[in-house]
Amino acid sequence: MRLPSMSQPFLLAPIAECPPGPPGAQVRLAVLGARGVGKSALIVRFLTKRFIGDYEPNTGNLYSRLVHLDGDHVAVQIQDTPGCIQVQEDCVQVLDSLSRCVKWAEGFLLVYSITDYSSYQSVQPLYQHIRKVHPDARTPIIIVGNKADLLHARQVQAKEGLQLANELGSLFLEISTSEDSQGVCDVFQYLCKEVSKLQHASSTDRRRSSIIPRPKSPNMQDLKRRFKQALSSKVK
Repeated sequence: MRLPSMSQPFLLAPIAECPPGPPGAQVRLAVLGARGVGKSALIVRFLTKRFIGDYEPNTGNLYSRLVHLDGDHVAVQIQDTPGCIQVQEDCVQVLDSLSRCVKWAEGFLLVYSITDYSSYQSVQPLYQHIRKVHPDARTPIIIVGNKADLLHARQVQAKEGLQLANELGSLFLEISTSEDSQGVCDVFQYLCKEVSKLQHASSTDRRRSSIIPRPKSPNMQDLKRRFKQALSSKVK
């Protein structure tokens, strides 16, 4: 399954970090998945078009950039997350930070490696956790099977990723961060568009709910009739 084609590419590196803006002025994304699936490489590939294969295990980096989307400049913040998602004693603090990240973000990429079946198995519990925090089914979540160039080491078939996405009601895409820069850009661009649409819809809903309906104008004929009835009753 391919994402809808994009009308124009992002303006990528070099891009200066964007200053903090007012609430609603930014698109907040989170990239989640098990350790070693290529989350950091995916983000850096999107922001700089460069591929870096090896990263130190991160504790959660936040990237903030100004990008060009459909003729407008959009402030995009992307939260990279640690790979520890198992409930273990030494991972409680990491899980707390993960929960805070899920509350903060508005759109999500759930990444697994096609060469690591256990990383594929971690997608569903992550998805369920996101839906607990964001019960609105409109919150965009995309499942990404990364390292599609390593076919000789494949452990997860494409049909398995597609089946899981269908069961969860999510979009699915297999990409190679190392070889497919455009595919990486497409998935982030699509996610940004979906978050922007959701922000606009929420803003419209808030405006509608804040409008107080005007009281109906009194019916003058009805008032005259009641007045005459009151007078006639006094005369009697």
